[in-house]
Amino acid sequence: MSTAPTDVKTVQPADFKSDIHNDWCPGCGDFGVISAVQMALAKLQVPPHRVAVISGIGCAGKSAHYMNAYSFHTLHGRVMPSVTAMKLANHDLTVIGVGGDGDAYGIGGGHFVAGGRRNLNITYVVMNNDVYALTKGQASPTIAKGQKTKSMSEASIMDAINPILLALACGYTFVARGYALDTKYLSEIIAQAIEHRGSALVDVLQTCPTYNDLHTKGFYAGQIEGQPRLYRLDQTGYDPIVHNPDDPVEIAQKKAQALLKSQEPGGRIPLGVYYKLDVPTYEDHLKAKIPGLQQKPLAELDLYHRDITPNLQELM
Repeated sequence: MSTAPTDVKTVQPADFKSDIHNDWCPGCGDFGVISAVQMALAKLQVPPHRVAVISGIGCAGKSAHYMNAYSFHTLHGRVMPSVTAMKLANHDLTVIGVGGDGDAYGIGGGHFVAGGRRNLNITYVVMNNDVYALTKGQASPTIAKGQKTKSMSEASIMDAINPILLALACGYTFVARGYALDTKYLSEIIAQAIEHRGSALVDVLQTCPTYNDLHTKGFYAGQIEGQPRLYRLDQTGYDPIVHNPDDPVEIAQKKAQALLKSQEPGGRIPLGVYYKLDVPTYEDHLKAKIPGLQQKPLAELDLYHRDITPNLQELM
């Protein structure tokens, strides 16, 4: 007979749900994304008091309100700086940024680039629906040239940003794509992103039933030449992992492989992990410079009673 305790409370997705009224539109893909984040945290058994969620402006920005965790609703495009500060202050927390495509790739574009270069141990989940939905559906940086949603007066005349390609170029060490209405698989991808030590991007294809009448549930469920438009990389033998992080040739090959997948000819869209590289994080480098961080996070260090005599002597 098993002697394992039976009264151990396990973390459930419902533990991460706040009691704040949710005012997203019926059928919005955001519901699937926030559910997937909650499912991923429960799968990893991370308790709510060890999680911090930061969101920006836009429909996706409301995510922090709907999570029972430490949360912060920051300025437009400023998810990455806030995520960075939160993680550096307390590297023991699981820190997750949640933003929209306009917030992350447009207004926050510069911060998105810097976030990849640092390789901080964080997860950034970006809801990608091609529009700024909260302000009535203007084109976001991810809508393709020549496309026009029902809220746009004219078609876009600019090329779209490719989030996967951009993240690879910036230095993100975990790059993946999910689909908001496939919540179970999306939660598996987000769980892998949280477990990854380094900057992780999960770009999520997301339906906006109010302002985007192009990339609808029916569009993503469609087929191309008899094959599903969306398919899973892990069911094709695709290997995203760099097995020898000290081999620059393998790193280049795996990045090139992911770049090709991010521009799949014919219109089919791969889901899953495109690229994964395990190398020292920004926090690892800081701990080497500040030994105190090996024992406790910055928020718990005594920063006000330091002997700065050596520093002053250097200046004399």
